[in-house]
Amino acid sequence: MIFTKYVRYIITIALVTVFAQSRSYAGGFPVRPGRLILSPSVNYFFASKQWDSTGVKKPFANDGKFTSISISLYAEYGISRRFAAVALVPYVINDFKQTGYDQKYSGLTDAETGIKYYLANINYIYYFSLQGTAITPMYRNPTNGGPLLGYGEEGAELKLSFAGSGNLFDRSYYFNVENGVRQYFGADGPIQDRYNATFGITLDRKFKEQISASFGGFYTVSNFKQFNELNPTLTKNFAFKQVSVSYGHAFSHELSLFLTGGQFLTGRNTGDGTSASLAFVYRIGN
Repeated sequence: MIFTKYVRYIITIALVTVFAQSRSYAGGFPVRPGRLILSPSVNYFFASKQWDSTGVKKPFANDGKFTSISISLYAEYGISRRFAAVALVPYVINDFKQTGYDQKYSGLTDAETGIKYYLANINYIYYFSLQGTAITPMYRNPTNGGPLLGYGEEGAELKLSFAGSGNLFDRSYYFNVENGVRQYFGADGPIQDRYNATFGITLDRKFKEQISASFGGFYTVSNFKQFNELNPTLTKNFAFKQVSVSYGHAFSHELSLFLTGGQFLTGRNTGDGTSASLAFVYRIGN
């Protein structure tokens, strides 16, 4: 089946979609006890080229094109001054087109639920946090070689974040640096290193306009090194780096909007992706 040759890229894109949401919520900054942050978002991803296993970029065969639309809801709730609960639920619509072939499918992917613990702060300006997350597939992969929404395996992630803020050129700035190690519990893993660094600065003194830039990526390893077209979920070795730019506007203290555009820089066993996203952030309580 032609489609199975590209499932490895689609699994990667599902991970990228979740990864891209990190710029729209609190990140490493603490959430006040009793406050709820809700962030619904829509992400668009497009790829017509791929990087092979050696990092060489080339077009998809037969003028192939892949598009993905992800609709996600992220929530974070402050339990106490030290603890916060987090959750993420994504829904994707994927479409792969090739000359004489079109495969479109959709569904819920991997839900994430976890607890964030604020380890320490420096003068209440710089914050360190540690987050443990459980990954739960909300789908069943078919056994007949049809479309797949992910690995179909439970997993766990441990993520360390460092965030802070200050003043630069009479403007306020913030940064957030995080690194997460994720392990899937199926045969041969995989184990993943997910990293991201964001720097943002306000454009006005009323803190209503801001821009930010991010750099991040994935690095995934597994004892299983091959790509098997008969069982594409066994493809568990890929990597990529990406950059993105985001614009944010605060309508009020409770409601903000973020527009983000991103581009892959390098990769291995993945698509050469361009993305755009729209996210709202609602702050409820306290």
